[in-house]
Amino acid sequence: APGRAVPRTLDWTGPPPDIAVDLHGNGPPSHRLLLGLRPLKLLAFAHPDLPGIDGPPWYPEEHERDRWCRLLRAYGIDADPGDLLLPRPQTASPAPGAVVLHPGAGSPARCWPVERYAAVAAELRARGPRVVVTGGPAEGNLVARLAQRAGLPDTDVFDGGLPFERLSALVAGAYAVISGDTGIAHLAVAHGTRSVTLFGPVAPSRWGPPADPRHRALWYGPEGDPHGRRPDPALLRISVEDVLRAVDELPGAPRP
Repeated sequence: APGRAVPRTLDWTGPPPDIAVDLHGNGPPSHRLLLGLRPLKLLAFAHPDLPGIDGPPWYPEEHERDRWCRLLRAYGIDADPGDLLLPRPQTASPAPGAVVLHPGAGSPARCWPVERYAAVAAELRARGPRVVVTGGPAEGNLVARLAQRAGLPDTDVFDGGLPFERLSALVAGAYAVISGDTGIAHLAVAHGTRSVTLFGPVAPSRWGPPADPRHRALWYGPEGDPHGRRPDPALLRISVEDVLRAVDELPGAPRP
């Protein structure tokens, strides 16, 4: 639903499902929405407004990986929060060995300024690596501004939202991914690709990569509004130099 709100209705016309799983949060609006389908079993976190749900308690500061695996284990389903890797895509990467920059995110609060991404791109290109930029269907202007500022050729611009298989191949074959706290950062983790992730309104302790030398999470804090209409002040504290230093610290990184 718009703004990540709980939808008013679900497009479900079949009989009551055997199992419904609430992955939206700790309710109660999402719980009630699913209960309206009359499932035989609802897998969800407990909420005081709905005492009939026998789920585990919700811990606000818990990391998302740990949270959802704990929900499954509470219902007898084995789940390992450290089991993160996806199979390597069969599709060939459109830019093997490149550094992938992804300036967009789900809200402006998590978008690092495009001129800073451009400065990072220009410096990395001056060192030798190929740098490409990606963006979703609604991020064409953002991607174009970055590419223009950094002097990237059209062949290194992947805008409009790559098909998932091609995006997965691009990330899996990349040297590194540099992005904000958004989906492509999680995809880099899932493919074991080096990453530098820029956090602003949300701490990496809740959404960040696992402890691994291949992944660097930059954050100064404090936390803010993840749905804000302008870049979060904590995100703006991250400098171009911080990002370049993090790239240099990745394992196997060539010296500048």
